[in-house]
Amino acid sequence: MLSVFKKLSWFFKEQWLRYLLAVTALIIASIIDVLPPKIVGMTIDEIQYQQLTPERLTEILLFYGMLIIGGYAIMFYWDYTLFGGAILLEKKIRTKLMRHFLKMTPAFYGRNRTGDLMARATNDLKAIMMTAGFGILTLVDSTIFMMLIIGVMVFTINWKLTLAALIPLPIMAVLMNKYGKAIHKRFTKAQSAFSDLNNDVLESIKGVRVIRAFVQEKQDQRRFGEKTEDVFQKNVDVAKMDALFEPTIKILVGLAYTIGLGYGSYLVARNEITLGELVSFNVYLGMLIWPMFAAGELINVMQRGNASLDRVYKIFSQKPDVKDPDLPKEVKLPEVIEYKNVSFRYPESDNWVIQHVNLNIHRGETIGIVGKTGAGKTTLFRQLLREYPAPEKGEIQINGVPIQELSLDQTRSWIGYVPQEHILFSKTVRENLLFGCGPKSDEEIKQVLDSASLTKDIENLPEGLDTVVGESGVTLSGGQKQRVSLARALLMDPEILILDDALSAVDGKTEAKIISHLKQERKGKTTLIAAHRLSAVEHADQILVFENGIVVEHGTHEELMKKNGWYKTQYDIQKMEGGGE
Repeated sequence: MLSVFKKLSWFFKEQWLRYLLAVTALIIASIIDVLPPKIVGMTIDEIQYQQLTPERLTEILLFYGMLIIGGYAIMFYWDYTLFGGAILLEKKIRTKLMRHFLKMTPAFYGRNRTGDLMARATNDLKAIMMTAGFGILTLVDSTIFMMLIIGVMVFTINWKLTLAALIPLPIMAVLMNKYGKAIHKRFTKAQSAFSDLNNDVLESIKGVRVIRAFVQEKQDQRRFGEKTEDVFQKNVDVAKMDALFEPTIKILVGLAYTIGLGYGSYLVARNEITLGELVSFNVYLGMLIWPMFAAGELINVMQRGNASLDRVYKIFSQKPDVKDPDLPKEVKLPEVIEYKNVSFRYPESDNWVIQHVNLNIHRGETIGIVGKTGAGKTTLFRQLLREYPAPEKGEIQINGVPIQELSLDQTRSWIGYVPQEHILFSKTVRENLLFGCGPKSDEEIKQVLDSASLTKDIENLPEGLDTVVGESGVTLSGGQKQRVSLARALLMDPEILILDDALSAVDGKTEAKIISHLKQERKGKTTLIAAHRLSAVEHADQILVFENGIVVEHGTHEELMKKNGWYKTQYDIQKMEGGGE
């Protein structure tokens, strides 16, 4: 049960002073708490034996008042210190988790669903925070406070009465252990069900347009209802076990009261204890309710925290597929990028996605990549972006240095990437444009907007550059989102610009304007363009035609037109359809 504290030992070592002070304050508060019942008992005995004078009563009341004020101050201090530490732990693990997410590669996100990751970063972290706050409180109160009360009962009242009244305690320990194991098992299932629900809700929100288009609202509501019911039932299972704690403790405490009152009255009648000591004893028995309850809560909180910590640590145990080399080499600028007989397949697949690719790219060249859907165009780019480990066969070199011997920060700092799926944030157009490149003047932004043929579109927005685009750019059209993504990459002025079918949603004339601007402004810098419309790559220095992951044609536009292969056939078809206008 206490293994969760061992797993969090790194934090307790780091914050040892905070927790030492908090626990010390808790112990002092416990000592203060056991004094009033003793004072009450002594006062009753003094009244019974007619020894209580006005002066003595005043002394007792003043001392009692000082205990109340002192107890309040110490209680405030330990509460603030202890639970402040718990919040700090949650912050540290959440920060570490976010840093871990940002380091992970696409393979990680393929193995783990978004909803599940969100559940671990929210619900599970809350359970861990409870362990470091409420868990420490219940640990101290169920051990030190309980032993303090029992010690006072044994040494200042009567050891035989105390022993008799505490007979139910071992029974409670056995039951609490049994309940704790059941809660751990059920809570893990409940958290897993919540992850599934989270993932389902996320998919429904992201796919709401498709759901409406296919009139699947009722089916989606029914599916959501089933998931909600599953989460509800699993949490009810947890609550059922949780509900057994308090009644069990109350029954056992009630049994202790019965023994204490019956046997205590017998001892008073035999003059072995005084009436005041019996009253004090029963007050102490009442005070034992919380430590006993705390023992149950401790098991409950520890098991929940342990289950959640295991789930979070399972994420931490997954390491990024692509790592920085121990001693990275340095390359000033990517003068030559070379694919040497590169073949690659994804970790979860047995099929080669690209095979025997040879390509020499000199700085300042524009490379066109074309082919049918699924031919391997995006996979070629992913090797340069280092989203996956080095290819099993062949090698990618930059200036003669294998790419895996360079640091990730260096290679990625050269690249501006416009993916097929355009990611815009729920911020203004300006904030989306400046993402990743820092402050830019309005003149620089205007120049890039012109290059992306976006100036008029921005002028027509309600607040221009300061218009909020909504989640994933929902207020913009597909073509506008593509051009905002393109403008964002251009603002970085990268050494290598990768456009992965980034102009598919714009019309032919707009595409021609954008390509014209790119030819002028990208002189001396490398540009890689994957496209289905061949007019987007017509100007390229080299064009590669992919088919089933293999380069079947390679050359300039003029050279490929002479070969009478797939490229010429596709180009002629697109010309007739108006794709080249």
